[in-house]
Amino acid sequence: MKTEEIRNQIIEYKNRNLSLFTTSSFQSHSIVLLHILSTIDKTIPIYFINTGYHFPETISFKDKIVKLLDINVINLESFIPKNLQRDSYGNLLFTSDPDYCCFLNKVQPMETLLLKYDVWINGIRGDQSAHRKKFQTEEVANHNTLRYHPMLNWSSKDIYYYRMEHKLPAHPLEEKGYLSIGCEPCTRKFIGEDGRDGRWYGMNKSECGLNTDLVAKKETY
Repeated sequence: MKTEEIRNQIIEYKNRNLSLFTTSSFQSHSIVLLHILSTIDKTIPIYFINTGYHFPETISFKDKIVKLLDINVINLESFIPKNLQRDSYGNLLFTSDPDYCCFLNKVQPMETLLLKYDVWINGIRGDQSAHRKKFQTEEVANHNTLRYHPMLNWSSKDIYYYRMEHKLPAHPLEEKGYLSIGCEPCTRKFIGEDGRDGRWYGMNKSECGLNTDLVAKKETY
């Protein structure tokens, strides 16, 4: 039933002549949405935000999934070369200012897509964090682009059972204890109750900005 709802919504957007795209981090849980979209329309562009800091296993897994699902994946990269992403002391930004690092490598490149497309199909789930639980299925992003969150009410069990039913592979680092996999310098193995606890461990940070900076601020009165 959940997949049929997603299918119907995508078809509705297409019938309204809205331009669609999605992004993927190519983690195990990300593959479910990609598989669903591949059964609806393989031409929907899938952007992989290639920060240049991904685990080699993530790049290999991405290539494997592209072949498996025959999907249209496009690399999205920062406008700023890595050798210029340094602070005033010459340190790479992920060591001293991870928020700015995320901005240059993820948020800023994504802004160009929000200017180009009508609907961003975003795979966040409410059970991933308290922040993500606050989202609605549809939200307005920057530049009046619509954020559509088809997986918002899926649980980790839903993801697992779908993967098993459709024989979808797991990210190779998952069996080594990585439950949330981002850039290699800022990712640790699962260490707490929240699956994202291994991201930016020891820092007052749990989001890269895609799901904070790229959401239109609601007016309050």
